[in-house]
Formats: sequence, C-alpha cells, structure tokens
Amino acid sequence: MSDTPRYFLIVAHTGRADSVEAASTVCKQLLASGAVPVLAMDERADLLAACPELNGHIAILGDTVRTSDLELVIVLGGDGTILRSAELVRGCSAPLLGINLGHVGFLAESERDDLGEAVRRALKGDYEVEERLALSVRVKVADEVVYETWALNEVTVEKASRERMIEVVVEVDGRPLSSFGCDGVVLSTPTGSTAYSFSAGGPVVWPGVEALLLVPLSAHALFARPLVVGPESSLAVEVLSRTGARAVLCADGRRTQDLPSRARVIVRRSDVPVRLARLHIGPFTDRLVNKFNLPVTGWRGPVGRE
Repeated sequence: MSDTPRYFLIVAHTGRADSVEAASTVCKQLLASGAVPVLAMDERADLLAACPELNGHIAILGDTVRTSDLELVIVLGGDGTILRSAELVRGCSAPLLGINLGHVGFLAESERDDLGEAVRRALKGDYEVEERLALSVRVKVADEVVYETWALNEVTVEKASRERMIEVVVEVDGRPLSSFGCDGVVLSTPTGSTAYSFSAGGPVVWPGVEALLLVPLSAHALFARPLVVGPESSLAVEVLSRTGARAVLCADGRRTQDLPSRARVIVRRSDVPVRLARLHIGPFTDRLVNKFNLPVTGWRGPVGRE
C-alpha cells in the first residue's frame, strides 16, 4: 500500500450550521479511512470552533498542502459554493464533487442524504470526470488589456446604477452585429444556461454541447435575441459613451470590475476546463425534470423503433 498521503479538500458554506455539521462528518470519515482532510484557513477556523476534536488532524490549503497535491475537492453547498471552489482550485487537475445543501443545485452530484455513500465512492475513486467548458475573459481599453478573468457559468456586462441603461455594441467573430440600450448582456457557457442566462430568457443548452451564449438583458431593440455560437467563436461587447452610464463586469457573480465607456469585453472559450466528478451518469433531461419539478404526467415513452 502506498505511503503517499491522499489529500481531499473540503469546501463548505461555514456560515450555515448544516454545512459545518456536514464538513465535520466528511472530515471524520476521511480520517477514519486514512485520508487527509484539507481546508482553507478561514473555513478551518470556523470548523474547529464547532468541532475542536479535529484540531491537529486537518491540513491547510496553501500552507501544508498545495492545490496540485489534491486528489479531489468535496464541495458541501449549492451551486454558489461550487463556483467558489472552482475559483479556489482554478487550474488544478482535482475534480469537484458537489454535495447539494442548497436549493436547485444544478452542478451538485449528490444530495445531503447521500453524503456518506458519496464520500465512500470518492475514497474508492469510483466516479467519472466530466470536463465543462469555461470562458476566458479580457477587458481592453484601446489597445491595453486592463483586466482578465474566467467564468464557469457566465460573465455579465451590466449597468452599475438603476437610473440609466447602458449602450453597447455586440460583436461575433470580429464583426459588429447590433447596438442597443439595455440593462446588460449575459455571456454564458452551456453550464451557465440554467443560471442567470436562463432567468434572462436564454435557451437551456445541454452541457455536452460545446457553444457560447449571448443573452441581452431588457434590451431596447427589435433585434436583441439570445444567440448561440460555436465554441471556437469569439464574442465581444463594447460599452458606448452615449448615455454616460457606468457599467460593471461580473464573472460567476464573484469577481467584479468597473468598465469605463469604450471598454471592450472579449469572451472566448478557455483553454482550461472545469472538471466535475460524477457519481451518476444519467440524461440531462432527467436532471432538468428533477431540479425544476417539471410536469411529465402522461408520458408513455418510445414505442417501437424511433
């Protein structure tokens, strides 16, 4: 048997009692199996305050353990916690295994009641890894790149205040498509098509489809429809100075950047996907039905050869 330590990062919403309880349960199960639980420094303090008997048994991410040492990231929470985890270990090969403690939880793989079984399968390596397309985002002012980031769900260009809409020009593959006033524009991945893009009226895109989405927010224009383009295309949004309104960029609801007028936001497919650990390989259709509680009464299924 190998003497190499097995490091499992645990990311939880430690501001919630149920998340802290779940994190302590996972830590104890990992320790009992000879694995090493790893936490970020701030979450470690919250966990030890609630479960002091774990003191001395937990490694600290970035101190005693690097992201490259991790075997798996166990995420306890909803999609927001998974997005935070993806940011925390961006660029590392360890996949994310989500245990849903939130509400809809599209990115999570298991529910709270399956926690013990999910950890057992994680320890056995009994999961498949699914790679999800991510976005590479650059902000330019004239010829200067002033900001760069990435996103798993979406990046938005939105008005910074309620009073004024922003004016933008949208571009596909280096060619202008349309200009309009709006509350903003959502640039999304298929993964994010069930998040902000969905709320804005965008299409639901199956995660296996490689594509980029653009969805205007409350646009004042006849042609301001959601767009779906290929994965090798580039999308751009230029902020115009007609109204003097300020705009802001937000990536996955977590990272923000003020945008001056004439700023140009360029979005492409990232070279680095996000890796998700999957315990249950099933149709995305079933996930949609379950998460949104869609009515399927009366369905009789395929008959004969389709």
